[in-house]
Order: sequence, then C-alpha cells, then structure tokens
Amino acid sequence: VDKNVVIVSGLALGIDSISHKAALDKSGQTIAVLPGGLKQIYPATHRSLAKRITEQNGLLISEYDDSFRPRRESFIQRNRIIAALSDALLITEAAEKSGTMHTANFALELGKPVLAVPGNINSPMSMGTNNLIKSGAVLVTNEQDIYEALGIKETELKQEVFLGDTNEETVLISILRSGVNSGEEIHLQSELPIDVFQQTLTMLEIKGVVRPLGNNCWQLA
Repeated sequence: VDKNVVIVSGLALGIDSISHKAALDKSGQTIAVLPGGLKQIYPATHRSLAKRITEQNGLLISEYDDSFRPRRESFIQRNRIIAALSDALLITEAAEKSGTMHTANFALELGKPVLAVPGNINSPMSMGTNNLIKSGAVLVTNEQDIYEALGIKETELKQEVFLGDTNEETVLISILRSGVNSGEEIHLQSELPIDVFQQTLTMLEIKGVVRPLGNNCWQLA
C-alpha cells in the first residue's frame, strides 16, 4: 500500500480478508472479486467488510446477477478474474489441491508472475506453495521480492522512505534529492528562517534521513 500497489483478493476467510483490511487500514485501495452477486456477499460475515471497501474508494466486482448465490464452480471462476486483474499473484499458503492452485494456473496461462512463500515441508498447507517454487514460481522471503516482481525499482523505494514528517522536512529532502549538498545553498533554496532551517536539518539527522559530509555539506542517508 505504501508503494501505491492495489490489493486484489476474493473477500474469503483468512488471507483474503486480512489483505483487504490491511489495505483499508493504511488508506490504500483494494478490489474484492466475488463468487456471487453483489447482493449475495459471501461469506455473510464479511458484509461489513464489503461495505467498508466501497466506502473507502475500493471496488467490488462480480460477473453474476445481483441475486446469484455462490456455487462451487463460481469460486474457481472468480479466481480467474483475480488472476487477470493482477500484475502479479502472491500465494502465502496453499494445499496441494485447492482453489488457490487454480488461481496460480490461471495466472500462469495469462503470463502473470506467480510468487510463493515457502513453508514447512511437513505442513499440508505448504505443499502447494512449495511445489510452485519447485516448478519455477518466484520464492518470496521479504517484501523486496514482491517489489522486484512488480518492477518497483530500489531507487523508487528509497524515495518513498525519505518523506518528511513536516513541510519543512519535505522541502529540505527535495532539495537534497535534486543533488544540492552545500548547507548554504540548501538554506538559500529552502527560503526558511535560519533557526527553522537548522532545527529541521538537525531533526533529519537525528532521524537518520540525512548525514553530514563535513564542511557544511549534507546528503540523504
């Protein structure tokens, strides 16, 4: 969410609902693809979550009539839409034969990257993900693996990290990012009072965002 990635999932119990809620809690965008009509939210316990998604600029998608009740086959059909909407598919757990594996197959057919989190070899819920990794899926052990699959470059990530907590901090960071290192020139371009400038620069150094190079020169850490 911090990198403006839209979370797509199926509103199901477990990782689906956790993903939707995490996106909403961070004021991000999320899409829920339903196995039934828009008036047949499944599971029913997630009606409030579905409402929250629409209230926070999210999206509910269904290819069925509003009154259509979910059937066994409609869950698999729903999964193909999830795969089609996604730039990459991340699977955290999956049994050897599960609906999640159908989603992986749909993604592979569409040429979408499939990412999998490895698990205990004795856990039935890790058999699917471990087999996917053996078959060539991207092994995910940290968030950087996901960023790489999505084509988010390291430089972009660093720029996202260096956001100021105040307008004054943001101004100084922007000037440093443009390549200016001289303290005098940074102060001149910032147009900040000298006491505010010095206080802001000190706070950025304390936070580890900038570091001194000596001779009143600075750079982003």
